Amino acid sequence: MTAAWRALVALLALACGACSSLSALERDRAAAIAAQARSTVVECAAADACARPSPLRELGARALADSTPEQPRHYALLLEYGQDALLSRLDLIRGAQRSIDLQTYIFDEDDAGHLVLDELLAAVRRGVRVRVLVDQLSALRQVDTLAALASAHVNFELRIYNPVLSRARISYPMYAWAAACCWRRLNQRMHSKLLLVDGLVGITGGRNYQDDYYDWNPEFNFRDRDVLVGGPATAEMSANFEAFWAAPLSVPVERLDDVGGYLLKQGAPALPQWPYEDPERVAAVSRTAGDTDLVRERLADVALPVGEVLFIGDLPQKHRRDREAAAAAVYASPLLNNLIESAQDEVLLQTPYLVLSKQAQAMFARMHERDPPPRVVVSTNSLAATDSFITYALSYKYKRRYLRDFGFEIHEFKPFPEDAPIDLEATGAVDISWNADGSVNIRAPEAPADAAAPREPRGRADMGVSGSGSGSGSDGRREPPLSREYAALRYAGVGVHQRVPLKRAGVRFGLHAKSLVIDNRIGVVGTHNFDPRGDDYNTESAVIIEDPAFARALGDSIRRDTAPENAWVIARRDKPPVFSGLEYSLTKVSEHLPVFDLWPVRYATSYEFQPGPQCPAPLSPFDPGFRACHEPVGDFPEVNLGFRTLLTRIFTAFGAGLAPIL
Repeated sequence: MTAAWRALVALLALACGACSSLSALERDRAAAIAAQARSTVVECAAADACARPSPLRELGARALADSTPEQPRHYALLLEYGQDALLSRLDLIRGAQRSIDLQTYIFDEDDAGHLVLDELLAAVRRGVRVRVLVDQLSALRQVDTLAALASAHVNFELRIYNPVLSRARISYPMYAWAAACCWRRLNQRMHSKLLLVDGLVGITGGRNYQDDYYDWNPEFNFRDRDVLVGGPATAEMSANFEAFWAAPLSVPVERLDDVGGYLLKQGAPALPQWPYEDPERVAAVSRTAGDTDLVRERLADVALPVGEVLFIGDLPQKHRRDREAAAAAVYASPLLNNLIESAQDEVLLQTPYLVLSKQAQAMFARMHERDPPPRVVVSTNSLAATDSFITYALSYKYKRRYLRDFGFEIHEFKPFPEDAPIDLEATGAVDISWNADGSVNIRAPEAPADAAAPREPRGRADMGVSGSGSGSGSDGRREPPLSREYAALRYAGVGVHQRVPLKRAGVRFGLHAKSLVIDNRIGVVGTHNFDPRGDDYNTESAVIIEDPAFARALGDSIRRDTAPENAWVIARRDKPPVFSGLEYSLTKVSEHLPVFDLWPVRYATSYEFQPGPQCPAPLSPFDPGFRACHEPVGDFPEVNLGFRTLLTRIFTAFGAGLAPIL
């Protein structure tokens, strides 16, 4: 038997195994095992569940007390730094008195994920009801961890959203089988994110529960953004969470085939004692969260008082087979598009993945035809910074259209930003110390970092503790959940989901924030990447605040990310001395081809600002003096080109068909 036949037989055998499922009786037995094992011990009899004082929870209580139906009052806090975002979550969880609802796309078993789990379980033992809803493709790594959480406590519930093949975790071959049998359902993911405490305060935005989102990864971290809201708008957040929690696609984890099978065979496991990779860092943030005065000064006191706040969120019915019913459950995309098209002067758009739907392209084309058109400034990733190589290829393909037809001013985030809201010390990748005069010493990594290499497994596997379930490889290594947005392309090919190698070493950062500012008066922070996937497949949510102070603060943050220290600007290449019109025509024709795009000369490239007496500030790429103050640095600055160049060309040429799911 040839190797190909053996692989086919193995895949078919595994596929058949994936199709086998527990009977209804077996699911009931597994659920009963978990229920019987759950602790009923509550360590606190106080009405407030012995909650710690929480300055952030107090914001919500104060806003509700000051609100009337005619004049709602809210507090809004932008969470730019990863450490502040983690600190806010710990403060709210410790301050919870009745309930915690957590909804997320990714929940990893690394230090950040384990710390949040520890805090949630501590709240449960105090008497707080905790509900956690996680998308299947990015749920916790191990089946035994899921079984232990399902059996942990009567106050703790865990559900998995849209479990393809009725499993909490699926392996690579199972994924291939699911793609073959159920491609649309496999792509329908819950990208919504929410942490809601006592119905008073909610956090939404781009961050998941993984080290990468809190500056805790020594190799790569996301520059992200959340918004904390306290006030009446949390009622809409709560209603949206309830809709997801009650949806048929949200399945109690103990009723899934792999977790239920584990419970039937091995009983309810005890909660694992997971060792932290960096216990000192975890202890430090835990101590900081316990410092009420510091939390109040650093976070609560800088929250902005605002009036009306609108929370919008798609409903799980977006994933129904009935297209008409599904369309009625879509709220985020139409509202966001209407907001953008209402702009009169300026749109600030920040998205990590600049891939626009046909509707969005038509909208921006209409806006560009106005006289005068509103200015559109876009903050997005460079190839060197992105975590989604294949998505950047599609963005690269349409640069001419974005610049010429839509008038975008595109700024691509650098992998080593000099002035972004990031915490280098927290990453553990560099040694930082302070001198007596307040200056800082930074020691860079000693060896070049191979960004294309996978991260070493961490957690219990490093301690020699074996696990079960599809998350473990044959060599004992544990596969992490997805670390990027495009779950449907997780196994699309060798290397396409990995970051490209760079020319120099260091911890790199990639943009992950999804935000919007309209005319310096409306600010939006949410989960939507303003892409076809968010329009058609993922469920999304966002907070919309019409308040000049909030819009200015958000706009200043986005503009900081577009500053020359942090981003390259994209502009047209210098015209060739001859046949420039012919080259442009060939470029445009090639771009519009549905499959092939092989014209080797691109319309635009990256530029670096060169300050000087005649160039005190960077200019718009459409300014006549732009080239006098900006130097071209190539299509892919900082990238260590090689085989990836060929892959870029391949996906530029053939990737157009992937646009609907990107």
